[in-house]
Amino acid sequence: MANAPAGKAKPTIVVKRIKKVTGGGHGGAWKIAYADFVTAMMAFFLLMWLLGSTTAGDLKGIADYFQNPMKVSMAGGSGAGDATSVIQGGGSDITKSPGQVRNTFEERAERRRNIEQAKRELEQAEAARLSGLKSAVEAALANHPRLAEFKDQIKLDITPEGLRIQIVDDQQRAMFDTGKAIMKPYMQEILRAIAPVLNEVDHKITLLGHTDATPFLGGDAGYSNWELSADRANASRRELVVGGIAENKIVRVAGLASSVPLIADDPTHPANRRISIIVMNKKTEDRFFNRPEADAPVEDTAQAASAASPTKPVEQMSPLEKLNEGARMAEEMNRTAGKTH
Repeated sequence: MANAPAGKAKPTIVVKRIKKVTGGGHGGAWKIAYADFVTAMMAFFLLMWLLGSTTAGDLKGIADYFQNPMKVSMAGGSGAGDATSVIQGGGSDITKSPGQVRNTFEERAERRRNIEQAKRELEQAEAARLSGLKSAVEAALANHPRLAEFKDQIKLDITPEGLRIQIVDDQQRAMFDTGKAIMKPYMQEILRAIAPVLNEVDHKITLLGHTDATPFLGGDAGYSNWELSADRANASRRELVVGGIAENKIVRVAGLASSVPLIADDPTHPANRRISIIVMNKKTEDRFFNRPEADAPVEDTAQAASAASPTKPVEQMSPLEKLNEGARMAEEMNRTAGKTH
């Protein structure tokens, strides 16, 4: 092959390479920016939630810590150090206290102890007050010129519900006419004598009527011991009002027939026919009115509500507890029925 002429230049070869861009004009940088934006918004809303759920006292403690951390750390207390902190701090011993979490528990425990102590003192004062009322009733009956002979028919004792005054029948001396709610004169004198004494204390009163197990001829289908015991209890209420007791002190009048005998071995014994006057203590009043304890701490509200409900079987309850439980259940049923309509 012949060589090219010496004076002629070689041809120039141009190679074009096309670069393909798959991400558009800006590539994937916008995704990183969007992820940063979402992270910042999440952090912002998390901060807003924390600020909204923190109490004013804790916010002040946090602010004080950032303004003067050394002073707060040395003084201890809320905000001085968290249990999750690497450096322990706060409390009475900086080297051992886990910080504000422990202090919070200690404060709550101390508050509970103070409340329990106050409750015990109130219960002791109330027990002393009821004991004084018991002595006052005994003195009023003993000093009465005609009632001293009936002292064996009047029984006073302190029960978990409060002061219980029981006036019972005697074999030779009945309180009411047989099978009726017509009261004997001496029973009227007894009730009118103790009415002013019961007015001296700020406690509510429950009246309960009891009979023996002797049935009426018509049985329970007609006028029975249930109606008789309720009528006798209501007759006793009227005599107490005549004697001067404030009407708003009596909150319940009920007849229990022979369901709660005083002498269980002899259901027909005359002593089973009686009138019970119960001067309720505060705990019984709270259960009766279905109200929680006023001095319970906020975090223990649910526990206080559950404590208001009975914690023992029905067969172990006293007559008043059974009545209170029945009223509570009826109230709950009425409230539930009201919600469904």
